[in-house]
Amino acid sequence: MPPPPIPLAEQGLIDNVTGYTIGKNGDLVRFNGLLIDRQGRVAKLLQKDDPRPQRPDFRLDAKGRVLLPGLIDAHGHVSDLGMQALSLDLSATNSLAEAQDKLGKYAEARATPAWIRGGGWNQERWRLGRFPTAADLDHVVKDRPVLLDRVDGHAVLANSAAMAAAGITAKTQDPKGGRIERDARGNPTGLFVDAAQALVLKAAPAPLPRERDAALIKAQNILLADGITATADMGTSVETWETLRRIGDDGRLRVRIISYGLGIDTLLAIAGPAPTRWLYDGRLRMVGVKLFADGALGSRGAWLKQPYADKPDTKGLQFLDDAKLKNMMSRAAMDNFQVAVHAIGDAANAQVLDAIDELSATYDGDRRWRIEHAQIVDPADLPRFARHGIIASMQPSHATSDHAMAVTRLGPNRLGGAYAWKTMLDNHVPLAFGSDYPVEDPNPFPGMADAVTREDAAGDPPGGFLPEQKLTLTQAFAAFTTGAAFASRAEDRIGSLEPGHYADFIFVDRDPFQVDAKALRETKVLETWMAGSAVWVRK
Repeated sequence: MPPPPIPLAEQGLIDNVTGYTIGKNGDLVRFNGLLIDRQGRVAKLLQKDDPRPQRPDFRLDAKGRVLLPGLIDAHGHVSDLGMQALSLDLSATNSLAEAQDKLGKYAEARATPAWIRGGGWNQERWRLGRFPTAADLDHVVKDRPVLLDRVDGHAVLANSAAMAAAGITAKTQDPKGGRIERDARGNPTGLFVDAAQALVLKAAPAPLPRERDAALIKAQNILLADGITATADMGTSVETWETLRRIGDDGRLRVRIISYGLGIDTLLAIAGPAPTRWLYDGRLRMVGVKLFADGALGSRGAWLKQPYADKPDTKGLQFLDDAKLKNMMSRAAMDNFQVAVHAIGDAANAQVLDAIDELSATYDGDRRWRIEHAQIVDPADLPRFARHGIIASMQPSHATSDHAMAVTRLGPNRLGGAYAWKTMLDNHVPLAFGSDYPVEDPNPFPGMADAVTREDAAGDPPGGFLPEQKLTLTQAFAAFTTGAAFASRAEDRIGSLEPGHYADFIFVDRDPFQVDAKALRETKVLETWMAGSAVWVRK
């Protein structure tokens, strides 16, 4: 006898798909149909011969199109993504001259506001051989203040007008955890690194609420177009949280955002005594805190155990002493907040690992300590990530965009624990992938290609940067789905298309598991669905 028809408890049927998701054991699961219940969750994955409901509320014949679970960015900056897209975006510039040309045209076309804000520049991409200076900006715009964030967000470039407005002089002291770049006479050059950024940023007008709202909507559209249905917002400010609440109250929040407050004070001001509940039908939750152990490699703010190979007078910046770091982590952990700590240099990673070793004796159980970036790790410290359930939250595109710079900053003999994704997995360390947008493009398909080839879009370096750390596509896909969900304590609802999870999924224009890395990198999202409804369609 044929099997009985499926009872009419499902809202809809997405049929005739080439479907992929990650199973409970990390394996790749294929399916042909997707049943969605009336709460917008997955009711069942169907194989070709499984019975279909006789009268679903709706039926979509996908005609063989490829369906994937919604992708998750484990580390991004939502407000910054939108702000950069709506301001002077220099992320695609390949030279100082090109950036100057864009700045000049931008300033000419916009008489207001008085301050010009922008970012995305990278002196390594420009092959400049130095950091840009205020003089480089003054050559184009000298009568209006200009502030341009470096691509990593760990340095800001100011022109002379901006420095004057902020009262910056040769007598201005470097703050703890920050550095003012200076010339041979001790005069500020216009570059402010890490904590020093606040010295000049304080003079700039804060964005208006309507500007913040517009930036968040812009960022959401970018993410949905890239197939990202959920993201960790790393370092949510009070202003960004208020923006998210306004958008949520207005019924316009689509992407699921797992928020990590920017420091302890922000965390407690927003969430109070415990992680918030899920708001707006599972669209927003503050689950933890974002702390910083050091800066970034590109601005030589990453804290290293040995001096920089290309600047032997510095080891980078230690942001917090051991006691203060542990106190902050403890304050969050005592109320069951998740702790995520930015650590790029090997000294910073060792400091965070030491702190977790000590705190785990008090705060046991499923803490899911997160180390964000974990870029440069002493090989002797790599096995320590497997202790205490530490999550390695990493960004594959950093390895391909940083490879030449990393060799310059460290030398070829100090890269044994750099961007070590495969070693993390081999050591059974939970691995979550993201992009650190807007530092990198949030599109996860180039990120997957980077993970499997360790080459950039131009094929450099041939054979891959530290090729022994290449992943399989299934491993990379898992890190952008189930791994990222687990990293944010959201694996009970997103990350895969197992029954009970939200029906968040995407249609793409090719089968990523049947194409080469170049074609994988060029994958385009056709549609993005959230909770069983289409929220973005490519035009």
